[in-house]
Amino acid sequence: MVKIRLKKFGSKKRPYYRIVVQDSRAPRDGTVIEEIGIYHPIEAEDKQISFNEDRARYWIGVGAQPTDTVRKIFTKKQFNA
Repeated sequence: MVKIRLKKFGSKKRPYYRIVVQDSRAPRDGTVIEEIGIYHPIEAEDKQISFNEDRARYWIGVGAQPTDTVRKIFTKKQFNA
């Protein structure tokens, strides 16, 4: 099964994440199918979330399931997953 989930980067207490499409059996920071955006939780509110909506819609359309956290991020950006 393919999931849309977060891949962690950054240093201790300064995380940022990439929103990626990945096989659900792969480790969190393992190989990805496609990177579709970023989530930077400690940035200013308007700069926290950036992703390619067209690619997200495509992957959801072909059956990829967003994790709960990614679904909340999409909701913050007024994108219905």
